[in-house]
Amino acid sequence: MDGIAEKLAEIEKTARAIVENAEDQKHLQEKEMQEKRDLFDLELEKETKHQINTIRSELEENMDKLMEQQGEQNSSEIRFLKQDFEKNHTAYAKEIFDRIIKV
Repeated sequence: MDGIAEKLAEIEKTARAIVENAEDQKHLQEKEMQEKRDLFDLELEKETKHQINTIRSELEENMDKLMEQQGEQNSSEIRFLKQDFEKNHTAYAKEIFDRIIKV
């Protein structure tokens, strides 16, 4: 009878050791998974920031080009209006004067 009790105690001790080992392995795997998730999150954040910076740079470059084009177009329009005014300012003044007199 003592032999059976000893065997049962030994089996129970072995079972506890297996359960403890399984718990330890579970905790290690959870820790590894968390580390992998953290690493993935960091890499994803880094890649996302890089893409955002790339898009931002492209947008700024496009905006600068657009502003430059708009500035050139405005300068061209101003030159045209100045030339037109220099050429026709007497006619414009006469037309304004005639409209004032009619009123």
